[in-house]
This record gives sequence, structure tokens and C-alpha cells, in this order.
Amino acid sequence: MLYISKKHMEEVISLNIMMDSIEKAFKIYESKNFQMPDRMHVDRKEGTILYMPCFTDTVSGTKIVSTFPENIKDGIASIQGTMILNKSKTGEPLAMMDGAALTAYRTGAVGGVGIRHTTREDCESVGLIGTGVQGFYQLLYACAARPIKRIYIYDLSKERVNFFKERLEEKLKNVEIKIVQSPEDLVVNSEIIITATPAQSPVLPDDKELLKGKHVIAIGSYKLEMREIPKSLYELLDELYIDTEFAAEESGDVIVPVREGWIRSEQVKVFGKLLGDKENINKNKGTSLYKSVGMALFDLVVAEAIYDEAIKKCIGQKLGE
Repeated sequence: MLYISKKHMEEVISLNIMMDSIEKAFKIYESKNFQMPDRMHVDRKEGTILYMPCFTDTVSGTKIVSTFPENIKDGIASIQGTMILNKSKTGEPLAMMDGAALTAYRTGAVGGVGIRHTTREDCESVGLIGTGVQGFYQLLYACAARPIKRIYIYDLSKERVNFFKERLEEKLKNVEIKIVQSPEDLVVNSEIIITATPAQSPVLPDDKELLKGKHVIAIGSYKLEMREIPKSLYELLDELYIDTEFAAEESGDVIVPVREGWIRSEQVKVFGKLLGDKENINKNKGTSLYKSVGMALFDLVVAEAIYDEAIKKCIGQKLGE
């Protein structure tokens, strides 16, 4: 059994391989050739623990992740977890991985795939609201998916956004990175907009003129009471892309606009169904919204790819020897 840490992942991971793995997961999802029970949430006042098992023909696994938003006040990571990977045919354990790092990489890859297929290929600017762990990886993948030259970042915490900028500049040395003072400034300057917050009310301005023609990747909200997207954006959409059917059952950014009539249910499209016909994904590259809540299948397929790369490159720590 192999232990694969965050450092090991950084040594083996290619962002494009990760995005290709997510596209593979979308195809498996549409083929129905997998088993994935509903994820289990265990909620407490302080936070949530999620259990996410899944089976494919080649591997099975379970990711256990905790999300405790207030941890950041004490200098503790808000997202932590572990992934266990097994052989499907025998159940033998193959690897244990850093679940928080896996979550960050695969969520970034899901956003990157959304950018690959719902935005213009010549987009050079991206804005991010929410400078946590997820936001960092979303920007890395955005720069892998498009020729990004300018990044705009916004967060309510000045201390956090300054630290985030410094960290990002170490990774993206050829990209101009600016801190903006409001969501309005960010929207005006950005072609692609990423929201990565636990907000319970919209973080983007409710202004059609500002939002028209923008490509929005929303990855923060995963519960009914959580929302990042304003009414006016839905009214600009031809279609709303969601990564799985679960988004229509779990996320306030899908449930509320359909319930309130801002968008019709038939306009909500599961992304994987359209992936094989790229001409039908945001055909005119107009205003778009891609909403992700994630699923265990993403974790499993990405974990398998990481494991395969680690074996090829002899990276990781063998356990039990």
C-alpha cells in the first residue's frame, strides 16, 4: 500500500492530465458503468464531515473530508481529509492519499474542464472571488486551460488576499495579478469569473449590464442555504451547466433560481451529456454559468490517475514494509 502526500502529488501531477481525468469521469458518469451511493453528510455546528464511496471497473475508494470554515481563524486548514484507493476486483488497498490535496486538485480540474468547454479560447483575464484553498487551485487550472495574462482577486479579508497574492505570484510568474476593491471592479475587468466562497447570499453584483458576456465558474456553494450567483445572471443564460444531477438537488444556486422562475428546469443541462458534442456547449460563447458541486466519481478517477503516475515515477511512501 502506498501513501501519497500532498508533496508527492505535486511531484507527479500534470494539470492537463488531471483535466483529462475529469473528462474521463464525465464519460463514465454518462455510461452509468459505476456505483456511487449518495454521499453522507454528518453536520455539526462547527462543520461537516462527508463520506464519499465509489466503485468503477478498475478501482474503488472512499474519500472522507471535513469542512470546518471557522478553522481559518486559528490558522488551521478549513478542509481536511483522506482518500483510500482499492482494487475493484479484490478489494486490496492500493493507496492512502491526502484527501484535502486531492479535493483541491480535482475541484480545480473540474473548474478547468468547465473553462475548456464553456469559454472562448482567447480569454486572457480571470477574476476570483474567495481566496481560500479552492480559489488558488481554480486559478492554476484556469491558466492551464486558457492563455491567461491578467488575474483579478477579491476577498473580504485584506490580510488573506495579500497573502494569497504573494503565494500565487510564486506559481504564476508571467501573469499580472491585481487585488481589486469590489466585486464590481472584478467583474468589469474579467472575462472569466470564478466564485469560490461559502457565501449564503450572492457575491456577484446583481447587474445585467455588468454580467453580460461573462463566463462564470461557480464552485463554492453545495447546500440549499448557500448561494453565490445573483438573479440577473440567470436571466442572461440560454443554459445553465451543472456537473451532476446532484447539483439540482443540493445547491441553492440551482434550486432557488428554478423555484423562483429565473431559469426554467429544461435549461439546466448536465455537462457530461453535452461533452461529446462540443459544438452544443455554449455554442455562441455568450454569457455562461457552470455550477459544480462535485461527486465521488471525480475523486476516484483522479485518485487512480495520481496513483498510476506515482507508480510509474516510483514516488510515494510504501506502508507496511
